Amino acid sequence: MPAAQDTPTLVCSSCGAETRVTASFCPNCGRDLRQSIPPAPIAGVPAQTQSVRWFAPGVLDRIPDNIAGMLAYLLLPAIVFLLLPRYRQNRFVRFHSFQCLFTAGVLFLVHVFLGVLLKFLPLVVLPIYGLLILADATLLLLLLVKAYQHEFFKLPVVGELAEQRTGECLPGRRSKRSM
Repeated sequence: MPAAQDTPTLVCSSCGAETRVTASFCPNCGRDLRQSIPPAPIAGVPAQTQSVRWFAPGVLDRIPDNIAGMLAYLLLPAIVFLLLPRYRQNRFVRFHSFQCLFTAGVLFLVHVFLGVLLKFLPLVVLPIYGLLILADATLLLLLLVKAYQHEFFKLPVVGELAEQRTGECLPGRRSKRSM
């Protein structure tokens, strides 16, 4: 429960919950707030904006693998997951992040190619472009569902590239080196 508007508040460094400054323990996670040390000031940043937290520390560590795999297909999280050590070492999230990036690259090139053709053959390309957008949405939905179900669903070409970048053979498949 958020603290009253006129009472100064404190943000728990463990879970991000707001509580009264006079509280000894976090009402959400039970952490001892008396030992909290305020963060060191950042040079060149106004004092008012230094206390703003976009999310509680450790929130990204609490995301289950299947949800992280789903979020990877939203493009920006795929890049973030490949930069964070916890997810960079997770084969499942890493595979889905790479598959997302490679798929987005291929679809971008196809959209650019059809955009160029649209200038010359608008009546032919426009229906194809509409079907491509529908296929993009269907593919995204399929990949989101498969990631949520903890499946390593490989697309034909980009899935192979993602598997190579992941560095290991996916479960249930033999590597070409062991044959």
